[in-house]
Amino acid sequence: MSRPVLVARLLELDAAGALTTAHVRAGAQVGGVNARTVWRWLEAARTEGRVERRPRARLELSEQAWEVLAQAGGNVSVLHRHLKDAGGEVPSLASLYRVVRRDLEAGRVLPDRAVVRREREEQRTRQALADLALAGPREGGAAKEAARRTPHPAPASAVLPSGEGGAVTGVTLPAGAQLVRTSSVRAVAEAVGQAMAVQGAVCVFGDPGRGKTAAVRMALHEVSPGWRVTWVPVPVRPSVAGMRRAVFDAVALPGRFPHTSARADAAVAGALGEARVLVVDEAQRLSAPCLEYLQSLWDHPGTRITLVLCGAGSERALSRLPQLASRVVAWQEVPRLAGAEVAAVVTGFHPVWRTVPAPDLTWIDQSCAHGTFRTWAALTAHLQNALLTTADTSVDRILLRRLFQRVAPPL
Repeated sequence: MSRPVLVARLLELDAAGALTTAHVRAGAQVGGVNARTVWRWLEAARTEGRVERRPRARLELSEQAWEVLAQAGGNVSVLHRHLKDAGGEVPSLASLYRVVRRDLEAGRVLPDRAVVRREREEQRTRQALADLALAGPREGGAAKEAARRTPHPAPASAVLPSGEGGAVTGVTLPAGAQLVRTSSVRAVAEAVGQAMAVQGAVCVFGDPGRGKTAAVRMALHEVSPGWRVTWVPVPVRPSVAGMRRAVFDAVALPGRFPHTSARADAAVAGALGEARVLVVDEAQRLSAPCLEYLQSLWDHPGTRITLVLCGAGSERALSRLPQLASRVVAWQEVPRLAGAEVAAVVTGFHPVWRTVPAPDLTWIDQSCAHGTFRTWAALTAHLQNALLTTADTSVDRILLRRLFQRVAPPL
């Protein structure tokens, strides 16, 4: 007999004036508890109107605690010591183990420690480069002289009008750089537009560093009214549970992540009922089960999704699930930057290249960059720093060859 039923019956006897100690002892025997426990149940029902057990406070870990745990490689003992050092009320080590296991089983993804460390170092490097770039040129330096020169004007339609500094959310650029509409960007925009027209899927692929993510962000920077754009980050070594959590977080649903997959899927499907572009970057990491999960969201009768799968090798990932690949309405490759458009693109990308003769720009591309936009961005940052930190530096092939060694991997 459950506690509510037992307490309700005993209260009925008590209201009729027939309740005795024998009734309480019999109820305790039936409920498998001590008689004093039954008396406490009755007291709580009389004074508080409560027949159920008082709910326990649910222990939750903050995002900062999860970050500490990720940096510790999932070592809960390290997190426990960190919380003790921070002061305040600290749960027991056993309680922390239970909370971490509970949330991981519910779909929480703990990043790989090497990935967290690498991202932290990359962030520090980007900040250091930004600090150098913003420090200003030395008096009498070549950069100051170059700043006084009248730069060659960039093509009027080459630079994307995307707000202050030409920046688009999610794209990291060297200081002073602007995104440029290349032929590849226009092709990606056309492919994404076709997919949105039929609420289909598009696959944007190509070798690393060619600007696939930037091209998709530029294409979606200003979407049609009534559409929303949601970027879904793919976890490292993703599972279906990890993708479910990633989509839930990406659509910014209120409340905590549900503890059952059915509730999570229902909440996500409800949020995807409005017209939305769902962009999955680094899609080459996805296994067939993860792709099946995305297809289930797309096939759901209540959702209105245009699915954009982007990444180096994303076309090979889709081959793992032919039923999803057959639904792709556009396969768009982002090729290398064409030699004929190098000069126009890089001078529109950053003013530092506008003082370099066009033949030298072609030589740089053939010798080092090879049409890879990421390499051009790295060269831009290194050239900026060289001009800002060394007085009377001139942009010649000797300097450029030295910079090539910094951006090219060793043989």
